[in-house]
Amino acid sequence: MSRLAAEIVARAAALGRRVTTAESCTGGLIAAALTEVPGSSAVFGTGLVTYANEAKTALLGVPEPMLAANGAVSEEVARAMAEGALSRTGADLGVAVTGIAGPSGGSAEKPVGLVWFGLAGLGPTITAQHVFGGDRSHVRAQARDEALRLLLSRLD
Repeated sequence: MSRLAAEIVARAAALGRRVTTAESCTGGLIAAALTEVPGSSAVFGTGLVTYANEAKTALLGVPEPMLAANGAVSEEVARAMAEGALSRTGADLGVAVTGIAGPSGGSAEKPVGLVWFGLAGLGPTITAQHVFGGDRSHVRAQARDEALRLLLSRLD
């Protein structure tokens, strides 16, 4: 069990807060980490995996023109995903992840390992960008852990 996930569940429960996730490249890893913690149902009700652009639009309300203009792996989309997850689920805090896990799909502007994060609720929406190294599994695991750190930082 993830220490970060356990801390999130404990702090969110103590504060009476609900958490949600919107995941693309992590494919549910953040939700899985949270639900591995006993008692997580008190703070986690919904996790959305929106791998395809159509899912980002249908489930999170990410505008198609935004996806067309910026691409799915962008600051704008990460922000819209986090805010969409929050508004669609009624949670207090939402984290979103969109990135290029590899081994293909990267470019000079958006290399393999590039991940954008969005965090909405309990304060202003923020975004963060990281470029992680390693293979696909490693990129996804690092993205999961960074998303958990972001959630925890907002619960401090």
